[in-house]
This record gives sequence, structure tokens and C-alpha cells, in this order.
Amino acid sequence: MSYICTMIKHSADRSHFKGAILIFIGAICFSVKAILIKLAYRHQIDALTLLTLRMTFSLPFFMMVYFFQKSKNRIPTVSNIDYFKIAILGLLGYYTASIFDFWGLEYITASLERLILFIYPTLVVLISFFFLKIKITRNAILALLLTYMGVFVVFQDAAVLSQKDLWKGTVCIFISSVTYAAYLVGSGEYIKKIGSVNYTAIAMMVSCMGVIVHFLIVQPVDIFNLTITEYGFGFTIAIISTVIPTFLVSEGVKLMGANNASIVASIGPVATIAMGSVFLGEPITLIETLGTVLVIGGVVLISVKK
Repeated sequence: MSYICTMIKHSADRSHFKGAILIFIGAICFSVKAILIKLAYRHQIDALTLLTLRMTFSLPFFMMVYFFQKSKNRIPTVSNIDYFKIAILGLLGYYTASIFDFWGLEYITASLERLILFIYPTLVVLISFFFLKIKITRNAILALLLTYMGVFVVFQDAAVLSQKDLWKGTVCIFISSVTYAAYLVGSGEYIKKIGSVNYTAIAMMVSCMGVIVHFLIVQPVDIFNLTITEYGFGFTIAIISTVIPTFLVSEGVKLMGANNASIVASIGPVATIAMGSVFLGEPITLIETLGTVLVIGGVVLISVKK
């Protein structure tokens, strides 16, 4: 009996470690996104065109996953109403959140963008409290105080305040964080019904098509006459910072749980700040570092169970 218990424990440890590696790699891939977007903007491409390239290159991969799962009968039968609700959530979490994120990066640094986006777990707690009446624990209250104190500290930094159109960019990124948090709150029921991989594939297909339709209506430029460099950035963002991390994180959460995954994912803002300094020349100041530590501390605390 003790041998069986030991084997089960070792198996759980291996799954936990594998999940941590997947979440870590996924968080780094997501962190690269802001760096790639800022580099792409140096080539005079606009936010909507770049986002459309990202979604257009991503769409075939999510379609392949969906139809593969369907061919193996791995997608449970759900009602049309459920599909409609999943589509709405997908548009909220990956269309709306993405477009505001890309707009925001036209105005603020990659490191500040990642820091504001990273507060989404605290927004999940607040949305759950106001709309689902889920009680906020003492741990969560302390985490909220730490997180928003960190954001306040960051905005005392002269280097941050000197950014042109700072508040316009900040509002865009904050809207992105709120809509993504709302998407996560609404996702739980449907992930349980059809599985995280199936849910992600459907939500991403809908949001990809939403962005493409948006572009076709507005059409700021001819998407078939861009430079190889611009196509290259769009493809790289699609593969490295969309398709790969989406499924890595999904599998990682399944192996180690959402709370532990959130803790590992806290590497994200640190990675973005470091890469922003190396590739974009963004300054790393003491005040911003202190604020980042507080924000990460708050997010980690909100993810820890007693």
C-alpha cells in the first residue's frame, strides 16, 4: 500500500513539475508579445492591421485543433445557446481585449503594459464579488491592497509620467485587462462542459473572425501589399505569442491547477521589463521595480490558498 501511495505522489509531483514548465514557457511567450508589437510599430504598421495579421495567421491552427478534436469525438454535445455564449465570451476575451491592448501599446512602454495587464487576477476577484456575490477573503483584500499600491507606486515614477499620451494608453490597457478578466469569470462553466482545449479553440476562432471582419469594414490599408518585415512580425506574434502559449498554458493549468499556474506566470512582468530594456531600450528604474514587486506580490498572494 505504501508503495502505491509513493508512486501516486511521484506521479503527481511529475505532473506538477511538467505543468510548471509549460506555464513558465507560456508566460515568457506571452511576454514577448508586447516587445514584438513595439518593434513592429517602428515599421509604421498600425494596430488594427498588425492585430489582423496576428489573427489571420493564428486562425488555421485553431481550426485544425477544433476539427481534429471533433473528428475524434472529443467535443461534448452542447446547445446552440451555449455555443452563442462561448462566442460572446471569445469576442470579449480575445477580440476586445486584444484590440485595446494593441491600441494601448501605441502610447506606453511594453513593461508598463504588461504590469497593467497583470492585474487581471485581482479584477477577476472584484468582478466575481460584484456580479456573482462571491465573498472576498482577507487574503484577497490584502492582495488587492498590495497590487494597487504597486500600480500607484509605478505611476509616481518620472520616467513613466513622461510618456506621451500616458493616460490614453493606460486606459486602453486597463480596458483590455477588465475585458480579459470578465472573459475568465464567464469561462469556468463552459471549460467544465467541453474542456479547456475545445473551449479555447472555439473562442479563438470566433475572435479571429471578429478581428478580420472589423478590419474588412474599416480597412485602413491594403493587407496584401505590406512588407515582408510586417508579415514576419504578424506571423511571429501569431505563432510565438498566441498559438503556442495558449495551448501550453491550457495544458499547464490542467496539470497543476489555476492557482499554482498564476504563481508561476508571475514571471511575465519581470520578463517583459528585462526584454524591454534589452530590445527596446526602456529604462529600468528603482521606483518601477518596487511597484512591480508589489504588484507581483499581490497577484501571487491572491493565487495562494490557505
